[in-house]
Amino acid sequence: MFGTIAITDYDWYRTLFAMGGLDEVNFWLPSSRRGFRAEHYSPFFFKLRHPHNAIVGFGLFDRYIPLADWLAWECFEERNGCESFQAMSERIRRIREGYGYVEEGGSNEIGCVLVAQPVFFPRDLWIPQPADWHARTQRSQKYDLAIGEGRRIWLECQNRARAHLHKHFVEPVPDSPEATVQFLYRLAKQRVGQGTFRVNVSDAYDWACSVTHEHSLPALDAAHIRPVAKDGPNDVANGLLLRADLHRLFDHGYLTVTPDLHLEVSPRLRDDYSNGKSYYPHDRTLIHVPSDPALRPAPEFLRWHNECCFRA
Repeated sequence: MFGTIAITDYDWYRTLFAMGGLDEVNFWLPSSRRGFRAEHYSPFFFKLRHPHNAIVGFGLFDRYIPLADWLAWECFEERNGCESFQAMSERIRRIREGYGYVEEGGSNEIGCVLVAQPVFFPRDLWIPQPADWHARTQRSQKYDLAIGEGRRIWLECQNRARAHLHKHFVEPVPDSPEATVQFLYRLAKQRVGQGTFRVNVSDAYDWACSVTHEHSLPALDAAHIRPVAKDGPNDVANGLLLRADLHRLFDHGYLTVTPDLHLEVSPRLRDDYSNGKSYYPHDRTLIHVPSDPALRPAPEFLRWHNECCFRA
């Protein structure tokens, strides 16, 4: 198995370490032109640049996706490693100027490397960077985790992860380093973060409302069919991409989607508010869903919404 060692700065680490107990972070790149590729859920290590030159944590690579900087902030907020959007924008600007990045048309798009179940180490548990790391290397590097420096770093991270897990989880944590990492893999699959959920749902629906086909991103929300508070998962199959007003109506039970993927508008909308005429034309229309069947709304979640939320 290969892992990625990626360079970041102390402020990014400091902000996220202080937050603690995170289920996701955005390891953003100042430009989306180069892209990034790695095996899904492969280890992703956070390495501080000079003068620290240390591995300060790791997580599991979830996906890479280009996003507008404002959308990355809306999805992940401080989990971008910045205290505010203004601070994030300023850091992007400084890095672009420092490395001579010139974005076409002043693009605000950045590369987002989404990392699940991150673990950040306190200073006394930092791990020395690879002995063969060249001082001039400024890009992420792939390491074979079965041999040499890759193996050393991976084993040391596994050992340090146990203390982190014992601190942040009530449930029992495995005793061995290998079992601890398998615990992280299970968490990553079971506990997708809210920001990653929003990105995954938006991308699955081609960044368009499933009802109106509206493409204006500021107007779109990733809606849970069964809310997280009601044991609904952050899974694409439990999501719909909806225009914000439709999302509100859906959450309040004035809209639903049937298991055969037709929208229903509740008669209560007319009765309760003497209105709703802009919504009733959509009644019984077939919604747009992802082409991949695995990403479409799961019938069990739709039935839950029909039976437990919809104001029939």
